[in-house]
Amino acid sequence: MLSRLMSAQAPHRLSLAGKSTMIACLIAVSVAYLPQISRADNLGKPSIVSGYVARLVTKLMQSDHLSKHPLDDQISQRAFDLFAKSLDPMKVYFMQSDIDEFSISRTELDDQLKRGEFSTAFAMFRRFLDRIDQRTAQAVELIEQDHDFTIKEEMITDPDLLTYAKTEEESRELWRKRIKYSLLVLENDDDEEEEKNAKDSPESDSEDDAAAEPSTDASNEATDDGDEVTTGVVKPYEKKNPKELLRKRYESFARRMHQTNAEELIEIYVSAITNAYDPHTSYMSSKSYEDFKIMLGLELEGIGATLSITDDGYTVIKSIVPGGACDTQGGIYPEDKIVAVGQGNPDGTKVSKKLYDKHGGEMIDVVNWKLSDVVGMIRGKAGTVVRLAVISEGKEEVHTVSISREKIKLEDSAAKGAVFEEGTRPDGSPQKIGVIDLPSFYADMSGKMGGRRTTVDVKKILEDFNDQNVDAVILDLRRNGGGSLREAIDLTGLFIDQGTVVQVKDSYGQVTQYDDEMPGLSWSKPVIVLTSKFSASASEILAGALQDYGRGIIVGDEQTHGKGTVQSLLDLNQVVAPIRNPPNTYGALKITMQQFYRPDGDSTQKRGVEADIVLPSLSGKMDVGEVDLDYAVEFDRIGGAPHDMFQLTSAQIKQKLNQLSQQRVNASDEFAKRKRQIENYVEQKALKKVSLNQEEFMARRKELSAEKEDRKTFEEQVNKKDIERDYYLDEVLKITNDYIKLLPANS
Repeated sequence: MLSRLMSAQAPHRLSLAGKSTMIACLIAVSVAYLPQISRADNLGKPSIVSGYVARLVTKLMQSDHLSKHPLDDQISQRAFDLFAKSLDPMKVYFMQSDIDEFSISRTELDDQLKRGEFSTAFAMFRRFLDRIDQRTAQAVELIEQDHDFTIKEEMITDPDLLTYAKTEEESRELWRKRIKYSLLVLENDDDEEEEKNAKDSPESDSEDDAAAEPSTDASNEATDDGDEVTTGVVKPYEKKNPKELLRKRYESFARRMHQTNAEELIEIYVSAITNAYDPHTSYMSSKSYEDFKIMLGLELEGIGATLSITDDGYTVIKSIVPGGACDTQGGIYPEDKIVAVGQGNPDGTKVSKKLYDKHGGEMIDVVNWKLSDVVGMIRGKAGTVVRLAVISEGKEEVHTVSISREKIKLEDSAAKGAVFEEGTRPDGSPQKIGVIDLPSFYADMSGKMGGRRTTVDVKKILEDFNDQNVDAVILDLRRNGGGSLREAIDLTGLFIDQGTVVQVKDSYGQVTQYDDEMPGLSWSKPVIVLTSKFSASASEILAGALQDYGRGIIVGDEQTHGKGTVQSLLDLNQVVAPIRNPPNTYGALKITMQQFYRPDGDSTQKRGVEADIVLPSLSGKMDVGEVDLDYAVEFDRIGGAPHDMFQLTSAQIKQKLNQLSQQRVNASDEFAKRKRQIENYVEQKALKKVSLNQEEFMARRKELSAEKEDRKTFEEQVNKKDIERDYYLDEVLKITNDYIKLLPANS
């Protein structure tokens, strides 16, 4: 059974336990979104195969899903809301009368799916297309009007407060404000980007003015070097006409929606129903499943990030893959919104020939694009460059980042160690504290990493620490989104002497314990585990086990990510015809089938692992946890497993450590600056409306711009490639020093 649980990780990497037809995956940190839509004016009708898929999914959801929840009216109502949201998340296309009309079927989606019918889905989508045509025409008209930016008025931006328009007049007013806001943003983006380019452009360097001249040749005199070409100098991210850009966005969106075919719509609709059970359960059509399998066999050559679509049509960076281009090169961070994509460096070098032939070298606006189309522009041959125009979270201005595509460098995901001096021993000699940075739980089965394993690498570091007479270890899991479950278990075993590390309950209520079976400890001295809200799945298993065993102190964000469920990928073709390599007719179902529990019986689901000592952090305030997802499986507990208890933690020790740390944090200028940044971030996130008065809008933007340096400092600290002392790690070292002093001498 363990082979089905070999990966416990964040959703930015889908781990597979071999190439069997049932592929067990542990997906974390992903905001579940429904597949995006593709065009042809002829939507078509559901096929016979689609009806069979519906009945098959109905059966599997009721028999195999962890919750054992029946497909009933409750699921139907949830699915109705999710499907409507997947089509019109900002409630700007449908009218309230449309929703009222289709709500008659609100409790009938379960019955329709059982019968293999999709009548409500197709009726809603056809109405959606009609409304798109109407609203696009209205938007184009409003874009061309003159808008008074001196009037003091606001627009609601919080999706939870938005409502569908009840009248055409109300809809027009909603769109007027929407257009006005977009024009404000685009006009200001152009001004700021133009100012930036003026400072960075070759014209500012008198030694090479000639090199700044863009080629006027339509071919840019591209020189071909296999998969890479060199073109003429690309124009900077030039000032565009905001009205023209906005008009193209809406017209492009309308074209893509009209290209949707029946298979794509059914994928969205069935996934809405499966998402009504939990956010990690979804359906892949036969085409999507085929694309998925093809990607698994390819070398990953891109920017090393996972992407998703926001409600307002932006492609957003959800997570950074350790060892990938974004991780090693910097400049792109979680929650950045991608607004435009260009090929190659600004000087026309390092351009992907295939992508240049298709898209050219200029920046192309990708707002409201299909996710797959944006990914297609970003992925390319290793060594070529992609330019991304992005908006960082909490900001409104656009900046451009060049990223060189590269394969994931597994060695950059490997454990690293460093030793620092902090405090003194009783004999007056410097006290040594070792720090291990562990970005993921890796287990190289392919041989590309020399067969390296997390446990083996960390054990070597611990042996070196012992040789150096290190007094305590800090295990840094702040960037660790998960990985191999087997490695999480074995690595925990380096700090405990046999015993249960994690318990897993399946959909039938059967509980299986997974133990560290190796006698002895590789490290018997004090341990601090450093976590964040990005620490997920396998990271939570290790941190939770050490906390339950009383083996160490957890320091960091208030809680970890909270991903405690296990998904399996079911090949529906294999379910229908259990033969070797059946034809891909029915697609696949990723379904939540199991749940993790700590040794003492608490699940890590939604609650995560709570820190013993909390330090101020921006990540702790981000809505990136499992608890932020719709219909996430609830926290629960089972019976605890018997295990040893180390006498290395106590309520008194934790209380004293908190007291000493709080005193230092309150006196720290660096932490004071971080607290102000966090307060500003929380304040910005809490805003439900935005001013459409240009003076107020610009004042707010200047206020946000004043925080740029703070964010830059934060980004540099989070993305350091080497283990270096900064104010945050310095405080953790001081906490470790206090911890050593508070422990009894014989512990």
